[in-house]
Amino acid sequence: MNQLLTAVREGRHHEVPPLVLALDRPGRRAALAELKELRKEARGWDWRRRDRVRKALLVAGAGCQTGTAACAAWIGGRDLRDWTRSPYPLILAALKDRDPAWLGDLAQRFAGRAALSDAEYVFVGELTRTAGVPLPVTDHLVVGWTELVSAARWRGRTHRPLAEILRADPHSAALAARLFEMPELPPQVDFSDAPDSRDHWPAAVCALVDDGALDRARLVERCVTRLLRGGRSVDLRFFLAVLVRLGATDEEEERHLRDWTAMAADGIAPVASHAQQVLVRLDERGALPTGVLAEVSGAVLFRQEKKLVRAQLTLLGKALRRDPAAADELLVAVAEAFGHEAVDVQERALKLVARYLPRTTVPETRERLASAAEPLGPLHRETVTALFGDLVEPEPAEAYEEFLPPAPEPRPLEPAPGTVAELVEEVAARVKAHASERWIPSSAVLDTAAGITGFERSLDGLVRLARTDREELTGALREALAGVHFVEHGLSPYMVDPRGVSTSHGLSVVVASLLGLVSERDRSAWWAMAAVPGGACAHSALNGVLLDRAWEAAEAMESGRLPFLLATPTWHTGALDAAELVERLRVYRESGAVPGPADFAQALLRVRRCGGPEGDGSAAAAEALGTAEGDRLAAWLRADEPVAPVLRHPATAVSRPSAANWWQRSATGARQVLLATRERAVIRRDFPPAFHWLGRAQLPQARQCYHWGPERSSHWTATLPEDPETLAAWLLPDLLFAADEGQRGAVGFLPALAESTGVTGGATHLALAYALGARHQEDRTAAVDALLVLAGRDRLDGALLGRELAILVDRDLVKVNRTADALGTAADTGAHRTVLAVLAAMLPGLLAYEKRPRGLGDLLSVAAGCAERCGTGGIGPIAGLAETAGRKGSSQTVRQAARLLAAFPDGPA
Repeated sequence: MNQLLTAVREGRHHEVPPLVLALDRPGRRAALAELKELRKEARGWDWRRRDRVRKALLVAGAGCQTGTAACAAWIGGRDLRDWTRSPYPLILAALKDRDPAWLGDLAQRFAGRAALSDAEYVFVGELTRTAGVPLPVTDHLVVGWTELVSAARWRGRTHRPLAEILRADPHSAALAARLFEMPELPPQVDFSDAPDSRDHWPAAVCALVDDGALDRARLVERCVTRLLRGGRSVDLRFFLAVLVRLGATDEEEERHLRDWTAMAADGIAPVASHAQQVLVRLDERGALPTGVLAEVSGAVLFRQEKKLVRAQLTLLGKALRRDPAAADELLVAVAEAFGHEAVDVQERALKLVARYLPRTTVPETRERLASAAEPLGPLHRETVTALFGDLVEPEPAEAYEEFLPPAPEPRPLEPAPGTVAELVEEVAARVKAHASERWIPSSAVLDTAAGITGFERSLDGLVRLARTDREELTGALREALAGVHFVEHGLSPYMVDPRGVSTSHGLSVVVASLLGLVSERDRSAWWAMAAVPGGACAHSALNGVLLDRAWEAAEAMESGRLPFLLATPTWHTGALDAAELVERLRVYRESGAVPGPADFAQALLRVRRCGGPEGDGSAAAAEALGTAEGDRLAAWLRADEPVAPVLRHPATAVSRPSAANWWQRSATGARQVLLATRERAVIRRDFPPAFHWLGRAQLPQARQCYHWGPERSSHWTATLPEDPETLAAWLLPDLLFAADEGQRGAVGFLPALAESTGVTGGATHLALAYALGARHQEDRTAAVDALLVLAGRDRLDGALLGRELAILVDRDLVKVNRTADALGTAADTGAHRTVLAVLAAMLPGLLAYEKRPRGLGDLLSVAAGCAERCGTGGIGPIAGLAETAGRKGSSQTVRQAARLLAAFPDGPA
């Protein structure tokens, strides 16, 4: 036993199997007890030392276990699973004296464990082969099998066909059949939509069917069941591809009639399209009853996908031509299309109704159709009146009321926790929530408004209680944060790098200093970075301000000289009431405390700068303190200037760049629409070095800096809560890349910016214009939130926003279809007049293009929908609209232009 333990401690894993086999049962039991203690001990070792013994410990423990359940748990232990080469051959060697039944039971238990990889699949396969038992087909084992298959497809420079790999594995048939039973397919079952491909998973599975290894009829049934059940889009596409390749027989299609109707009504677009094609075939064979067709049509015509709706109208048209007597039953279903947003769909449905309306025999049918046609817009009013006459009642004119969210009110910041227990609970929750962060950004880690207020409360609470209850506070923090990486191993370099900091990092710096975990090397590293270089980006500068305050607070806590922090906000936006700051300075003066330079500088950036008697009174009160900080505050309030004044951009509408020369415009900067800021000398003269970047003149630079910023940006707006224009100008490059290149998460700060108490103007509207054209849906949703907040606060200039959007479209920086999606979302919330004002200013420039931009029809559709709901009062004629509506053809753009024109009082009836 001693030899075994020595070999394990020295990491000589290749010597472990024979040493285990040399032990009898009592010897293995005794060795196992020692190995368990060693495992506990190793968890506290340095990672290099722990890695040296990990594999030997794994093999020895597995070989010494006497029960299969304990052996499976030992092998699957997470702390023993970090290796560069598979240890399973060594484990098999250590278990070669076990009974076959014991090995079979181990295989069954191990195959049921989660997180199995290709190595585990091979291990289980060897166990079952040795035991002479069938392979335990579990979901986790299937995942390991798919990993092995994926790795085998490319070895070296040779590519092996997927079907060939599956045929070579004797277990493939059983494992492939399990794919159709799993809740979700493994990620390795990748699938391209190329229908004729012979080298993807659907084709390989069907090859096993051709070989007779899998039962075709059973797979058809399973595919239909899975498509009917729904699930992830990627999974459904796989089952659909298999079903299409297998091909359902006429008898199978007719047996699943109700399944096809359910898929057509509720399935994802590809599934619904396939089901619809099956229904067409059933209708051609006379196997689709009229009642079933009417029922499914009502659901399909309610869908948004135009292709599906048009195809269903075509199917209904064929059925009506074949049997006009079914008009009473089918036309009611056709009328569902009257509510579709696409004008051409409405027109097709209206034409179908007009053609077969004379064939109806039930009076109630005509009344139901007339009622369904009433909501049709002005464009179709004449046709509807001609069809139904007095049955259509004119809609009563109702005063339109814009629905906007209530203007957000600044919420007071709650005071810092007053007891050690409450404070430690909050600090531990914040630090642990971010303890697993690494340099790679994660959209799952977001700082919200609650993030900055929580950080400020915690930071202020640490300063207060470190002065009065330091010993109790440090003891409670050490206990609550046991196991957190920086508590065990010290600060990581990325936690003090301003390029990628978040509020949790700032809090961690303070806690680490309080616990005595900060080395002089850490301090030197920060002070070397505190003066942000002139070429640094806004992210580093704003993050540097946060870190500078954190390091300053950490040093202040060591001396215990500060009663509290000056820059703690009054409201959730980060703004600080001037009278409150004056009172804090008064307490400082009376207690003899000296304000920290970074803390006071941040307080100045946050203080509410309001003119009039209130502002003059706060300035006078600050001056009356008779301190240097009071005089600086008074001068700051009286100056009432932005931190960095924003220069207006000179962009004007220019000819639309062609696809052939867009890169030239990009290379010369002609496509950029960014803003510069002027120098603010007082920042560079009187503020600490970490703040100097904020006072430098900044020229527009469209460069990606690959920082963490967008995912952890709550403190950005709280750094400059009174200067949304300045902050918007500095962060415009992020929004440009979000729209032009698809950078994800860059718009997250914009709703908080819209809540800022400072003045909003051109920079904010330009930022919003970029954000409304962002590539990713979640970013456009954030932009819509910001738009509605500005509108609710009566700070949105719709005409200005529309002009900025037109300029960005002209420069090929924003895509029209994405903007239409975002503005349509805003309109759907009830902000129709707000959106129409934006579009009325944006559309003239787009309508003037000789070649209409993609998505213009969608934009016109949003405008027409808004105009039909809120009217066009106050909206002047839109240049180019009548010309576009009068063009030949029936494109979406022409139809929607005619629809919008009809909504104007002097438009067509």
